Amino acid sequence: MNSQQAFFEALLDPEQPPPSGLIAWNGSDPATRFAVYRNNVVASLINALADTYPVTQELVGEPFFRAMAREYVLTEPPRSRVLAFYGLSFADFVERFSPAASLPYLADVARLEMARVHAYHAADDASLSAEVITELMIDADALPELLLEFHPSMNLLRSRYAVVSLWAAHQGITELASVNPHQPEHALVLRPEFDVEVIGLDAGASDFVAHLLQGENLGSAAEQAGRDHLDFDLARILGLLI
Repeated sequence: MNSQQAFFEALLDPEQPPPSGLIAWNGSDPATRFAVYRNNVVASLINALADTYPVTQELVGEPFFRAMAREYVLTEPPRSRVLAFYGLSFADFVERFSPAASLPYLADVARLEMARVHAYHAADDASLSAEVITELMIDADALPELLLEFHPSMNLLRSRYAVVSLWAAHQGITELASVNPHQPEHALVLRPEFDVEVIGLDAGASDFVAHLLQGENLGSAAEQAGRDHLDFDLARILGLLI
């Protein structure tokens, strides 16, 4: 094991002694100074997770979240100098974290929050003009064969839980007391211009978008969504996507 690897492993394992060969400029105990540095590194990574997952933290409270985040940091350290996307696997960790088992929706709320981060940092892209869209829509023969390409920021989240309502309640948009967390909800997360938006979808619209994301053409996606959902409204979801 090289010296850098030894330093890294000791940094994230409080049970390990400091790496050999450390010295302090003023002759003080290097073990004490290393412990302070270790605590600062772990605390900064916990803070990064708290910045990315504010609603997840609010749902469980700061002490619980920081304890959970600490366990994550010690098992899943950063793989990049860029911390914007640190915590990509945090939702999966939350799903397996037994002390959070009484809140089964927590992991999907975390997934929604990471989707917002992705949308915020996604590349810009030009949208089709109104004229081009009109030309495509009036060609009845070609319309069913259309393949749609979505904005790079767009993400579809399909959940068994009320993730959109839970997130909205913590933005002051709805009342938390009115939310049934076990109600399935679906969301489009995207950044059409400068602001990230979270848009709730019904089950039929969600299935339709999922089929499109899998590379199916417009006709096939609409046919399957209409077959599975009697209330599927093609015009409404197309209007929203446009």
